[in-house]
Amino acid sequence: MRVAWLEPGMPFPDPRKADPSGLVAVGGELTTPTLLEAYSRGIFPWYEKAPILWFSPDPRMVLLPERLHVSRSLQRTLRRGLFELKLDTAFEQVIRACAIAPRRGQFGTWLNRDMIRAYCALHAEGYAHSAEAWREGRLVGGMYGVSLGGVFYGESMFTREPDASKTALVRLIDQIRAWGFALFDCQIHTPNAERFGATEWPRGDFLDALSKALRAPTRRGRWSFDEAKP
Repeated sequence: MRVAWLEPGMPFPDPRKADPSGLVAVGGELTTPTLLEAYSRGIFPWYEKAPILWFSPDPRMVLLPERLHVSRSLQRTLRRGLFELKLDTAFEQVIRACAIAPRRGQFGTWLNRDMIRAYCALHAEGYAHSAEAWREGRLVGGMYGVSLGGVFYGESMFTREPDASKTALVRLIDQIRAWGFALFDCQIHTPNAERFGATEWPRGDFLDALSKALRAPTRRGRWSFDEAKP
């Protein structure tokens, strides 16, 4: 199957016509407008070296926020309050920690310098966000992703202490559920995503749900957790 080559400024092809690997297009640029168009169409960049590769996998791993599953052991960790959980206080630190986090069965990273720069620009524009776990003033875990409409697109996580990133993830999903978000996109299957309740959707079903969820206004700007009610 022939894959489209993107010149800067060109629109993305229909993700429903991606090749069997989910590859939609090659080339283009990592500008904020290009990334926002890509995410709004269910496409994301995933590559190590140029050219940029744009994917929309089939099936798609998706979590409905109201179906989040939290294990009993993780519930105990949350109740103990081991970590101070924050949003958007250390985005660049989080993404750089994700870039160097060891991953089983993987060598190197897809979070290269250009990707880090691009997502930091998205954060500066209020579209990318980090959830962070702190302990005794140290950043010990967290994750980042992109938000459009009623969708949060989870990108990557890292942890330096057991359960640190997981507690940040749970707190983030609880918060976006309270804000009325419809979808948490996990992109591809991982055992961790499955443990939290994510399931594989046919790409067409995901794209249909995405179109509806994007009708909600985007919660743009710096995020913070709502104060707990007494």
